[in-house]
Amino acid sequence: MIGGVTTRSDEKAAAFAAHGFKPFIFDGTSNGQGIDAALYRTTHLLISIAPGGEDAGDAVLHWYKNEIVHSAPALRWIGYLSTVGVYGDHAGQWVDEDSEPQPVSRRSQQRVVAERKWQEAAKERGVPLAILRLSGIYGPGRNAFTNLMEGKARRLIKPGQIFNRIHVDDIAGVLHLLMREDKGGIFNVTDSEPAPPQDVVTYASEMADIIPPPEQDFETAELSPMARSFYGESKRVSNRRVRELGYKFRYPTYREGLRSLFEAGETQKRP
Repeated sequence: MIGGVTTRSDEKAAAFAAHGFKPFIFDGTSNGQGIDAALYRTTHLLISIAPGGEDAGDAVLHWYKNEIVHSAPALRWIGYLSTVGVYGDHAGQWVDEDSEPQPVSRRSQQRVVAERKWQEAAKERGVPLAILRLSGIYGPGRNAFTNLMEGKARRLIKPGQIFNRIHVDDIAGVLHLLMREDKGGIFNVTDSEPAPPQDVVTYASEMADIIPPPEQDFETAELSPMARSFYGESKRVSNRRVRELGYKFRYPTYREGLRSLFEAGETQKRP
C-alpha cells in the first residue's frame, strides 16, 4: 500500500495530506525530515524525480542510497520513471526495450545514467527494479484541449515527425500491475499508435468544435530551444512487452484518451 509521498512545497504537501497521504518535504538539496524512518517501513519504492543539474545526478540516490540498500528491511520492489527519450532519434523507425539507448539531449543522457545507477542499487539490495520508459504524458488538465483553450496549441509541420504519448491513467494501471507482482525489467509505457503531433491537435479541435491553429512550417517557426529539441527526435515506440504482461490499455490511442477527457468536461474548464 502506498502511504508516503515526497514533494518540494508545503502547498502540495497539504494537498497530499488532504487525500490521505503522508507527505514529506524533499527538494533534493538536503535530507528530508522523517524520510529515513519512512524508508525503513517501505515495501514498494517509486521514484519519479528527474536527475538534477550538471553534477547533481539522482537526488534520491545521492541522499538515501545507504538507507535504501542497507536499511530498508521491508523493501520488496523499486520502480523508476524514465523516458522514451533515452532511445534518441530513429528517424521514425520502431524501437523496443532491446533497442540500445542513444540519448541526444542532456536530460535524456542524465536519465540513462540514472537508470544504470538504480539498476546497480537494486542489484546490491537484491530486489526487482522496474524501469518505466514513458512517452509524452497527457490527462486531466494537461492535454490538447487545455492547450487549445489557453492558446498554446500549435500545428507544427515537420515531414516524417512522429511521437507516442500515454494517458496518466495507463501509467497508473501499469504501475499497479508491476507493483502487485513485484515485477522487474524495462518497460515502454506508451500508447499503441504513434502519430504526427499536428494530427492530435486537429482531432481535438474537431471534437471540441474549436478552430484549429494554422499549420506552421517547423523550420521557420519561432520555438524555444527546449521545444525545438523535442522535434529533434522521431521514433515509433513499441509497448508489446507491457501487453505481453497481460495489461490492457484503457486508452490505446490518443483518440480514446481525448474522447474520455472531452466526455469528462475537459473543454468546459477555463484557465
